[in-house]
Amino acid sequence: MTENSHGLYRRLLRYAWPYRGMFVLAIIGMIIGSATEPVFAALMRPLLNGGFVHKNPASIRFMPLALVALFLVRGIASFVSSYLMNWVGRRVVFDVRAEMFSRLLYLPTAFFDAHSSGVLIAKLIYDVEQVASAATRALSTLVKDNLTVLGLLGWMIYLNWGLTLTILGVAPVIALVNRKMGDRFRRTSRSIQDSMGEISHVVQEAVDGHRVIKTFGGQSEALTTFGRANEHNRRENMRRVRVAASGVPFVQLLAAAALAWVVHSAMTEPHATVGAFMSYVTAMMMLLAPIKRLTQVNETLQTGMAASQSVFTFIDQPSEPETGTRIVPRVRGEIEYRQVEFRYGHGTRLAVNDVSFTIPAGHTLALVGTSGSGKTTIANLLPRFYTAEAGSIFIDGIDTREFTLTNLRSHIALVSQETVLFDTTIRENILYGHKSKASEERLADIIEAAHIAEFVKDLPAGLDTVVGERGVRLSGGQRQRIAIARALLKDAPVLILDEATAALDTESERHVQAAMVRLMENRTTLVIAHRLSTIEHADRILVMSKGRVVESGSHAELLALKKMYARLHSLQFHA
Repeated sequence: MTENSHGLYRRLLRYAWPYRGMFVLAIIGMIIGSATEPVFAALMRPLLNGGFVHKNPASIRFMPLALVALFLVRGIASFVSSYLMNWVGRRVVFDVRAEMFSRLLYLPTAFFDAHSSGVLIAKLIYDVEQVASAATRALSTLVKDNLTVLGLLGWMIYLNWGLTLTILGVAPVIALVNRKMGDRFRRTSRSIQDSMGEISHVVQEAVDGHRVIKTFGGQSEALTTFGRANEHNRRENMRRVRVAASGVPFVQLLAAAALAWVVHSAMTEPHATVGAFMSYVTAMMMLLAPIKRLTQVNETLQTGMAASQSVFTFIDQPSEPETGTRIVPRVRGEIEYRQVEFRYGHGTRLAVNDVSFTIPAGHTLALVGTSGSGKTTIANLLPRFYTAEAGSIFIDGIDTREFTLTNLRSHIALVSQETVLFDTTIRENILYGHKSKASEERLADIIEAAHIAEFVKDLPAGLDTVVGERGVRLSGGQRQRIAIARALLKDAPVLILDEATAALDTESERHVQAAMVRLMENRTTLVIAHRLSTIEHADRILVMSKGRVVESGSHAELLALKKMYARLHSLQFHA
């Protein structure tokens, strides 16, 4: 392994350290199992010389029992080492996967913008399993087979040291082949992992967009896209198979040449006995299997190392920057944006450009404008999903960067256009994150306030109805009302409504609007509106264009200006 591989493997073995007791027992089992190999080869000499050539009665009685005892010990040792090593390996996978998922939950929003969910899922599922192979199967092979090879070589040296040293001349050639194969395995393993990420990404897009695919007849295009990803994965796997298959025959050819030399030497050696010859040949033949496995283990090891590098790169991703230390039990909700600027990634255009405004506690401010004008970005800066590049955002006069992230977000509730529901019951979705706040009486009040009761009563399981993946078994309006109920339960003083009614029909919008009115009571509310009818009663409206605030005022004041807001209003109501 390279220096980098050694570092990765040492880091991987640190995950096995908490289970070192089981690990040590597994190693002991491997040592005992490996020791039985040269013992079996050694038994060939007294078995043949004493039992077959000289017909020694003691050998005839003892040797069958010795063989049974040897294989009994070997079987027990093999079971113990295999079971315990795999136990340790699955614990390592459990811990690594848990750490990855924990890291996933605290990664910054920008990370998810840059990485597809399919690739991330492949890392948690496929890459971690490859790590398991490196942590268990490869290590077992390295320990057990290396010990077996050393034991067998020791017995061969004892029988004929000169001949054994001659045979060992092929070892540097085998080592060179292994090294070359290892480098190629590492490269192909990375490519295979990338191709698995591509497959996961394509499959997830097909699952999420199955309605669009069916509606627009995109099956052939989806099949073509999947076919490319699948073919890429097949080619990379075949590259790895080609490397693995080319090395083993070469090693076996070297072994066969060495065996031929042993046979020739035995036939020309005047003092050689049948037992010694067969013992030597048996030891040499028994060397072939562990040497073959050691040759092939490079494939597993390098695949595991490439997976480990992928996994550890993910684990080492920095979490959201925690700049604050301040914890405030509850804020009043006065919000101020002061000369705030922000751009995505390394883009040249500012998504938010010198934006300043104030929302008094308990008031409602609406953001309107064309798509891409910066409305949602402004809302995302408040809970620090992104960090402002310049300027400051204050809540009750405190810079949001001074709050801890957990405390800051505890003061904010969010209801967005794309409602996120989990594949569990309506009740569990409403209580999500705040079960301790929910007595049955409070839950009943929230269900009534969010206009959920009117559709829940028609469901066979009521509140215990499972909503399906992303709430697919419910209508858009029903999903939104559950999201509003979740926000009501949180009872945060600051509320963000991100186009919460944009995709609803008139009837659903009526119910959701009524629920939103109840939700907005006595809360500081930042509303991102597509339908201007939903924000006519806002205390103040900001009109956005290209990241800037271009108009500000009440609904009536902005109509009187007869500028951008008036044009947007006219387009919606007089189209």
